[in-house]
Amino acid sequence: MAGYKILQAEKQGIYVLKFIGEIRLNLCSTLDNLVESITQDPQFKTVVIDLTETEIIDSTTLGLLAKIAMAAQKQSNFLPTLISTNPDITRIITSMGFDKIFIIVREPASRIEELEEIPVLRASEQQVRDKVLDAHKVLMGLNNRNREEFKNLVRALECEEPG
Repeated sequence: MAGYKILQAEKQGIYVLKFIGEIRLNLCSTLDNLVESITQDPQFKTVVIDLTETEIIDSTTLGLLAKIAMAAQKQSNFLPTLISTNPDITRIITSMGFDKIFIIVREPASRIEELEEIPVLRASEQQVRDKVLDAHKVLMGLNNRNREEFKNLVRALECEEPG
């Protein structure tokens, strides 16, 4: 499958996000905007993230998912749920420490309805760089392995001149 899509539904403060295709850096502004709007919703309780149709997911996206998981725990004490049936993606999210901040379900959801596609936002190179930096700092905060894995990238991004 070529391309990508993010679908969303919400009911009584529980958000469902479904990622389809290749979820990469090009969606970081869209996803960051979505994370901000969800976490600022006073009704927000938790989130279910469906990765069953995700083919590729990058570390920037993982950092943004970690950000929303931590916001859910802080706001409502509910652990968010992450659904992953792809062994490669499950291995990546587990190695990143997501089993500490998500309930990981390895079987597809039986029914997700009323999902709306999220329009993709355009972003400047500087906006993308800032979001990549923020997402990787979140990942570094999850465990020592991530801190070691991403320290050089974060240092390089912090040293880059804006513009």
